[in-house]
Amino acid sequence: MKNITSLLLVAFVLVLFSCSNGNDSGSTDLYPNVTAKFAGKIDLNIPSNYANQGKPAYITKDNTAGNPITDKGATLGRVLFYDTNLSSNNTISCSSCHIQANAFGDIALASDGVNGTTTRHSMRLANSRFSVENKFFWDERVSTLEIQTTQPIQNHIEMGFSGTSGDGNIATLITKLQNIGYYKELFKYAFGSEEITENKIQLALAQFVRSIQSFDSKYDLGRALVANDNQPFTNFTAQENQGKNLFLTPPVFNATGSRTAGGVGCAACHAAPEFDIDPNTKNNGIIGVLNGTGIDITNTRAPSLRNLVKTDGTTNGPMMHTGNLTTLQNVIGHYSKINLAPGNTNLDPRLAPSGFGQQLNLTAPEVDALIAFLKTLSGTNVYVDAKWSSPF
Repeated sequence: MKNITSLLLVAFVLVLFSCSNGNDSGSTDLYPNVTAKFAGKIDLNIPSNYANQGKPAYITKDNTAGNPITDKGATLGRVLFYDTNLSSNNTISCSSCHIQANAFGDIALASDGVNGTTTRHSMRLANSRFSVENKFFWDERVSTLEIQTTQPIQNHIEMGFSGTSGDGNIATLITKLQNIGYYKELFKYAFGSEEITENKIQLALAQFVRSIQSFDSKYDLGRALVANDNQPFTNFTAQENQGKNLFLTPPVFNATGSRTAGGVGCAACHAAPEFDIDPNTKNNGIIGVLNGTGIDITNTRAPSLRNLVKTDGTTNGPMMHTGNLTTLQNVIGHYSKINLAPGNTNLDPRLAPSGFGQQLNLTAPEVDALIAFLKTLSGTNVYVDAKWSSPF
């Protein structure tokens, strides 16, 4: 009897030892390469919450379509987003041009790539999900965020897997990633298989980018207290409420395009509460070419107006595809007086009432009020939340 009892005790101890060393199905030892590389940053047993983040009831736009955010997919997307292995010379990642400290934009006029600098200023990515616009890039040249995510990777200048000019192609990148231990584990974790494909890369990156959201601004605090945007926000100053009214209210123009009453109508193209871009918007009058000559009238998209500035009031980099406007005052000044440039056959008609470039005739207090309101659209968490930070 003693021998049987001793054997049972030994067996019980062995079971405990086995469980404590991770042989159960929930242990991170199933992912030794991920554990070794991302210890303290990623725990695949307890992933960060990407899929079930709260959002205000008044936020209704969503371009997720057939790729809903999952914690597993976005975790893989986070690693891909920050990994310089996605560039041909291991120096550039998505995060090189889309920096968390800048609301996932860039303070540089043109971002550095593996073979030069970008030909358009990097667009901020925060709140990319909350738009009715499904097309991406400044010129809307791709139909989904999923397709967008691997275009910079396959660009000769940006990340260098173009398949041209001596570059490897996307298949070269996939082979490279298949030889990295943590990707074998992460793709199996996210998709149930170690197989890596461009489509899986796209799905994971898009899930991560769509997860980056910002709804903790002064605007959001005020909007939650009222029935609609047209009501005064009780947490706003008189100046901020004035700026909100100017932003929302359409202008009244005379026969030659000069504003005589009303607001300035920013909401016609950047509707509250998402402050996304109207998908029918055409060129906004900025037709220059970044670091080049000639004109470019194909740029018709824009990022959300949320998080134009940091918590200290400084901008998250220059604005427009050329980066030629560096302050909110510059931006307001541009729209205050639209010039009908020769060759711009794609100007948005809302900027040319009665066929004349709009003249908003803003007073200095009105400009200050608009700036004060635009600053209320900036949150704080997007700049510091660890789930959107580098895991490396």
